[in-house]
Amino acid sequence: RALPTAPQDTVAVGLMARWAARSRDGDMVGGDFPGWLPGLVGRQRTLGLTDRRGECIYSASEHYRKCFIERSLRRAKHARIVVANHALVMIQAAMGGGGDDQLPAHYIFDEGHHVFEAADGAFAAHLSGRETHELRRWLIGGEGGRRGATRSADRSRGLQRRLDDLLSGEEDCQQALADVLKAARGLAGEGWRQRIEDGRPQGPVEHFLEQLRNQVYARHSGNNSPYSLEAEPRPLTPEVEEQARVLETALQRLEAPLAELRRGLARRLDDEVEALDGDSRRRIEAACRSLEFRALRQVKAWRSMLASLESETPPEFCDWFAVERLDGRDFDVGMFRHWVDPTQPFAETLLSATQGALITSATLTDGSADLEADWHAAERRTGAVHLPNPAIRAQLRSPFVYGAQTRVLLVNDVRKDDLEQVAAAYRGLFLAAGGGALGLFTAISRLRAVHAKIGGKLDAAGLPLYAQHIDGLDVSTLVEIFRDDEDSCLLGTDAVRDGVDVPGRALRLIVFDRVPWPRPDLRHKARRRLFGGRDYDDRLARLKLRQAYGRLIRRSSDRGVFVLLDPMMPSRLAGAFPEDVEVQRLGIAEAVELTRGFLTAD
Repeated sequence: RALPTAPQDTVAVGLMARWAARSRDGDMVGGDFPGWLPGLVGRQRTLGLTDRRGECIYSASEHYRKCFIERSLRRAKHARIVVANHALVMIQAAMGGGGDDQLPAHYIFDEGHHVFEAADGAFAAHLSGRETHELRRWLIGGEGGRRGATRSADRSRGLQRRLDDLLSGEEDCQQALADVLKAARGLAGEGWRQRIEDGRPQGPVEHFLEQLRNQVYARHSGNNSPYSLEAEPRPLTPEVEEQARVLETALQRLEAPLAELRRGLARRLDDEVEALDGDSRRRIEAACRSLEFRALRQVKAWRSMLASLESETPPEFCDWFAVERLDGRDFDVGMFRHWVDPTQPFAETLLSATQGALITSATLTDGSADLEADWHAAERRTGAVHLPNPAIRAQLRSPFVYGAQTRVLLVNDVRKDDLEQVAAAYRGLFLAAGGGALGLFTAISRLRAVHAKIGGKLDAAGLPLYAQHIDGLDVSTLVEIFRDDEDSCLLGTDAVRDGVDVPGRALRLIVFDRVPWPRPDLRHKARRRLFGGRDYDDRLARLKLRQAYGRLIRRSSDRGVFVLLDPMMPSRLAGAFPEDVEVQRLGIAEAVELTRGFLTAD
C-alpha cells in the first residue's frame, strides 16, 4: 500500500504472497491486517484467499488492474524508496531479484539482529511432507472429490489451468506439461500424514518419508514427547537408503519435463517477439520465473540432498531428519538442510551486489567483555564478515538513563524446575506491579502450566491475563490488546519478546522464567562448532536477555523492572544489561517488595 503521508515515490510493501511462496505457513499477514478476523469468519474466507502457491494468472485475471498486490508491485518498480520486511527481502535475494526485477542498489536493515534468522529461513531446503504436498498442489491444482475438501481448495489452479492458453499449438510444451503432471503424482498427496502413520504410503515421496519417520522414532526412546524429534541422517537404515534412491529417480523424472517446459516457454519469447502482446509476454515471463524458482530449484535441491545421503553432506550445510510436532502431534516429517552460516549466501546474493547497506539494531553487539570480539560476532551474524572490504562500525549511546529508570533483579530462591514455585513467583510479581506485566518463557509447556495456575488469582484481582498459544489470537493482536489495557498481563515466548513495542505504563514489568540458553538441536550444534563453542552459547543468551530487557524502556519517562527467575545465571551474562544497571541477587519476597515500591514511587 502507499503510505498516506509519504512522498509519492515511497511505497510500503507488505508480505506479498507471490514473493513469499517459500514461507512455511503460506499466510499473508501484514501490520494492517486484523488478526482477529480469521477466527471470526474463518481462514478460508480471509487468509485462504491469498495467492499462497504461485497460482496467480496475472493479466489474464479480470481483477489484474485493481489487484492491490499488482498495483504495489508496479509502483515499487518505479519508487525511490520501498519499505518491506526482512522475509520479503530475503526471498527476493534467494530468487535472484525475480528475473527482470532488479534488486535495489541500497538497503537499510532495521532490527538487524533478525538478519541471521531471516536468511536461515530463505536459503534453506526442506524435503518434507508439507513441502512436497505444496509443490504437488502448485503443479496439479486442487484434486477434487476428496472427503472434507474445501471449495477454495478444489478451485486451486494447477499448471494446466494457468498455462493452457499459453501452450496452444506448442506440442512439445504440451507434452512436457503432461509429463510434469504425471511425475507430480509421485509427490505427497492429500492425506499423506495419516497414510504414513497407518503404514499405507502412496508414491515414492510417502514411502521415503515413512522409512525416514521409522528411523527417527527408532533413535528416540521418548516418542511420547510433546516436542519435535530429530536424528542424524547417518548411519542410514537399508530401508531409507533404498527409498532415497527410488525417490531421487522419481524427482529426476519430474525435473526433466519441468526444464523442458520452461525452455519451451522461453523460446516463445524469442521466436514470437513481434507477435506477442505485452500481457502475454508478461505472463510467459512470470511463468518461466515461477517454474524456475518455485519448482526447478526446489527439485534440484531435493535431489542434491538425497545424493548426499550416499556420500557426505557438504561442509557448508547441516542435514538432519525430523518429525516435527505441535502439541505432541506429528504435523510434518522430512529431511532438512540449512546453511551452517546462512549469512554466506545472503552476502553473496545481496550484500555483494549492492552499492551500500546499513544494518542497525540496539542489540547487534551482545555486551561481552571483549569489545573487538563483540563487534566481530556482530559482523558474522549480519554477513559483513564475508565482504571483501571491512564494514564501517558506529555505536551511539542510548538517550535513556537505565540506572534510574530500571531495576534488574535475579531471584535466587525459586527452583526453576518446580512449576508451583515458578507460578507463585509470577503471580506475586504481577500483583505487585498491578498489571502491565510481560511474562516470558523458554518453553510452551512451562507457559501453559503457569497460566493454568495464576489465571484465577489475577482475574480476581482485576488483572486480565492473556497468553500466546492459549488465546486464539495472533501475536500482533495480543500485543495490541495488552498495549491498550495498562492493567493487563501477557505471557509469551520468543515471538512475543521480539514483537512487543509498548511504551508507557502498559509495560512496566518483565519476568523471564530462566536463562534463555539456545536449544541444543543438531543445527545449533553445527553452528556452535563453527562460531566458538561455549562463547557462542553465551552470546546468544546475552542477546536474548538484552532484547527482552530492551522492551521495558521505549521513552524517557518509562520505568520498569526486569526479573529473571534463575539462580543459575552466570555472572558473565550480566553484560546483557547496561553498564549503569546493577544486577541485584535477592529472594522472591524481596523482589516482590522492591517491584511494588519502585513502580509506585513518584
